[in-house]
Amino acid sequence: MEFKNPFWNRLFSSFSKESSKEQVQSDTEEQRVPEESQAGEGHLVTEEQPVPDAPPVVPRDVLSQLVLPLEHPFILLYELWTEENEDAPLPHLRLENLEDHSEEAMERELARLRKEITAAATSRLEEIPEKLEEDVQTVEEETVPEGEDAGPSEALEEEGLEEPEVLPIAMDALPMMYVTSDSMAAWLVVFPPVGQGRPLDRSMLDEVIKKHNITYGLDTKLIDSLPDAPDRYFHLFMIAKGQPVVHGKDGYVEDFFKRSVKQKFAEDEHGRIDYFHLNLVQNIEKDDVICQIVPPVEGIPGRTVLDQEIPCKPGKEARLPKGRNTVISEDGLKLLAMKSGRLEFSDKVFKVKSVLEISGNVDFSTGNINFVGDVHIHGDVSGGFSVKTVGDITVDGVVEAAEMEAGGDLIVAKGILGDSRAVIRAHHDIYAKYIENCTVHSRGNLQTDCMVNCNVYCDGEVHIRTGRGIIVGGRISAAQRIDAKIIGSKSESVTYITLGGQPCANYERAILEEEIRTMEAELEKIERQPDSPAKAQRMGKLRLDLSIGRMKLGQFDKELKKLKERLDAQGGCKLKCDIAYPGMVLTIGEATMHLTKETSSVNARMFDGEILLL
Repeated sequence: MEFKNPFWNRLFSSFSKESSKEQVQSDTEEQRVPEESQAGEGHLVTEEQPVPDAPPVVPRDVLSQLVLPLEHPFILLYELWTEENEDAPLPHLRLENLEDHSEEAMERELARLRKEITAAATSRLEEIPEKLEEDVQTVEEETVPEGEDAGPSEALEEEGLEEPEVLPIAMDALPMMYVTSDSMAAWLVVFPPVGQGRPLDRSMLDEVIKKHNITYGLDTKLIDSLPDAPDRYFHLFMIAKGQPVVHGKDGYVEDFFKRSVKQKFAEDEHGRIDYFHLNLVQNIEKDDVICQIVPPVEGIPGRTVLDQEIPCKPGKEARLPKGRNTVISEDGLKLLAMKSGRLEFSDKVFKVKSVLEISGNVDFSTGNINFVGDVHIHGDVSGGFSVKTVGDITVDGVVEAAEMEAGGDLIVAKGILGDSRAVIRAHHDIYAKYIENCTVHSRGNLQTDCMVNCNVYCDGEVHIRTGRGIIVGGRISAAQRIDAKIIGSKSESVTYITLGGQPCANYERAILEEEIRTMEAELEKIERQPDSPAKAQRMGKLRLDLSIGRMKLGQFDKELKKLKERLDAQGGCKLKCDIAYPGMVLTIGEATMHLTKETSSVNARMFDGEILLL
């Protein structure tokens, strides 16, 4: 927008637009802070200010600063005002105290503020010359004789008339209100009076506040002092701030016992593990507090500067993970143990399992053990006896030629001497000092120091890295990984290592197939016998057993297919050992390799259908 200099000269004495712009630009550059410090403290940042290439962190006050070019109407109004007020404070356009706004939200607010300030400043700037032209024209019409045209001052002098005196312009100070998009803050910037206009007073502030319905969070102290403040013009003030909403916090469960207990193998200087203290059992006494609820925190509703309530989200109640043999306290905040035993977290609840304590050996004094819970045997398990439980089994001594089956983990502190008759089963992990001459089924992992002449079926990983760390003889099948120090012996004992599949499930499937074949052969034999009530009864039972067996076989095949897909997604199985002696036969999938020489640092896996020893 271009304005005629005579208008500005009449309004502000000896005003030069270019010189004023140069002065403001010079003052702004002098006030700039170096790039390394926070820019724009106490002055207006312009678009011509150099911007760092890639600052590591942008200061918050820079993000909240409104950037305007020197040709902006707001700057032009400030230039005009400084002609009359040389010591005027610099403009200040910064949305301070909006810490809860993100960088993107701050950019949106600055864009809205810029739009509104531009519109207000442009309107104010356009009104000045229009008002001045009207006043000048009115005075000229009153002073020039009727029937003559108004001319330049020289023409008036020739006619003996004086140049008409321009009446002073009067434009009152103009407050402009800006309310953030979320109505949580109200800002005020005041344009100064022009000419003989009224300066800012309290009535002007009250009027603009009322016009915008600002009724909550008003800073009355600031509003009272603003008319006399030295920086009241061209300065952005927050005059009202809403109450931010505080959403409730969800309640939660504070545990006093671990939900997941993992084995920790503490080795001595010789690499030996103390299997007596694996710390896998969390013992608990009756009435012990298992966990407790921390109640939710109520939210606090917010309120905008327009006195509108912002509802808060309430915190959610937590639920106690109550399981078997646990009880909730009277106040509903604590979970207690109903009895002493072993604490376990499974199926998303805490359970207290009863523990059967055998102070001595499992022998003729105790008989076979069949228990629903955990069993702790402080002595040995003699040959010919069995121990079966749905929980964990812990044996402090030795397991001889016995049958052991655990629904959880099986821990044998001193080891297993199977005499080729022991059958050891666990639906989770097995830990033993050593394992010799027995058949082992583990649905989880297997950890031991030494394994000799065993048939092992493990659906997880076999770790034989502690102690002697040796595998000699037998057949070891693992679904995922076998890791040992030594496999085989210098005497070239044949040791079969098989990787992949699901060994336990495959073994059980093979047993089931054998049972089905036996029943089919028996059914065929009975069908050739003469008819009799005994024959009909026997055939009916065999057909029912065959139907059930075939259903189980079909279910086995479905489960094995799912397990194979899961294992394929996890990656290939591996064999790792420090030394492998001749006599080791390694099978991975369909490929088989016979080791014919001593090999160190073996890291075997399948690649393109072949077994590679890396």
